[in-house]
Amino acid sequence: MIIIKIMWWAINIVWLIIFAVGAIFIGVREVDAAGVVQTPAIKMISFAILGIVFIVVVLFQLIFLFFVRKSTTQ
Repeated sequence: MIIIKIMWWAINIVWLIIFAVGAIFIGVREVDAAGVVQTPAIKMISFAILGIVFIVVVLFQLIFLFFVRKSTTQ
């Protein structure tokens, strides 16, 4: 049980670092890979997409946590 908790927190920290690096990258870049200049509107769209991906990952993590807790309590 303790190993599952340690792995759970480790995975969540890795996800948090990935999303923080992604947000910093979106915030500081001036031109994307296609050569398009990043206006504030385009950056907000990129942040919104990153936020949607973050919500999806959080939902999967919570579903996983639900099943792990259900299986360890029985």
